[in-house]
Amino acid sequence: MAAQGIREDGSQRLGGGYQAWVVGLLSLNFGILFFDRNALNFLMPFVQPDLHLSNTQVGMFSSALSLTWALSGLAVGRVSDKLGSRKPVVVVATLLFCACSVVSGLASSFFMLLGARLLMGAAEGGVMPVSHSMIVSEVAPERRGLAMGVAQNLGSNLLGSGLAPLLLVPVAMAWGWRAGFYLAAAPGLVTAVLIWVSLREPPAEVHDAARPKVPLGEAFRHRNVLLCAVISVLLVSYLVVCWAFMPLYLTKVRGFAPETMGWLMATLGLSAGLGSFVVPAISDAVGRRPVMIGFAFLGVILPLGGLYYTGSPWVLAVIFFFGWGLNGLFPMFMATIPSESVDPRLTATLTGVVMGTGEVLGGVLSPFFAGSLADSYGLSAALWLMFVLTILAGVCAMGLVESAPRVVARRATALA
Repeated sequence: MAAQGIREDGSQRLGGGYQAWVVGLLSLNFGILFFDRNALNFLMPFVQPDLHLSNTQVGMFSSALSLTWALSGLAVGRVSDKLGSRKPVVVVATLLFCACSVVSGLASSFFMLLGARLLMGAAEGGVMPVSHSMIVSEVAPERRGLAMGVAQNLGSNLLGSGLAPLLLVPVAMAWGWRAGFYLAAAPGLVTAVLIWVSLREPPAEVHDAARPKVPLGEAFRHRNVLLCAVISVLLVSYLVVCWAFMPLYLTKVRGFAPETMGWLMATLGLSAGLGSFVVPAISDAVGRRPVMIGFAFLGVILPLGGLYYTGSPWVLAVIFFFGWGLNGLFPMFMATIPSESVDPRLTATLTGVVMGTGEVLGGVLSPFFAGSLADSYGLSAALWLMFVLTILAGVCAMGLVESAPRVVARRATALA
């Protein structure tokens, strides 16, 4: 992380060690959050027969959590910006999603578990927007893209996608699925305490006549904010459709064994974990716009590889690895670019809006649309939908205005 420096409002920024701790701790906390969010997916083979759930009811859990996650992101980020208080919001939300995980373990019926998932989405949705707001305040601008990428992608992929199934399935087999939910709740209590005792409340922005507050409506007149919201819908849809239908396509259409399908899908988690460092760091150096365009278009190789590559599964894994590199774009269009394009005091609000838009229109609706296409035209239709989504995202990215501080300053110097 960057060394000590001056914040935009003139106050002193703490040193590089503290900045690294802020990013690392918030990344760990978000990873535990995703561990909780994904726990039901990995425990469902044990939950479904025990609670006598239909497949329709199983699908409702994911849609319900995505919906309240999105609504919470919209509301909590706005409340945090208005109150000027961020650390308590993250701590309270963390404690609440831990409680919801415990309630999930206590559930004895479909409706009780559905209520727990609705409440969990409401608790978790505001965590990342407010965490991004803290990072914008504490981390030097020239390292902001990397910091936001690590905070949003590293912990969530390593813990939520990688570690969760390795821990939860053996626990469920040994002690039952309810113990898995209790295990998922425990680490959040630790990070909540660490955030409370070791992080400061970021200094409040200075409000004066020379720097009036930017109304939210004016922020949405900025082209970058609108384009990032559209890109969020497209790429969240891309991810959700891949998670839902690629395993079925690989096993039912391509004929891969379940074990082969498993490690091919695990390649995506490795790619996303590395991408959380690499993609934002590249954008800090060369600019947000070219990286957004390049990696969005690169995403076409994943569905095309699944559709047409018939050689070694190891080569297909490489195709999946590079195609999934667009996952590193998520913190950029959800937080970094909007926060750099308008008043930074609106970071939590704008992150919540962009993330919420993607969750509602992408996370809730796209699986139903992809499923209808698959029923009508076969599972390959879902992969063609992924192809179209990433092409459209790349086209939208071409309209972005460059916002990376280092690149903007370099261009200003050249013009001068």
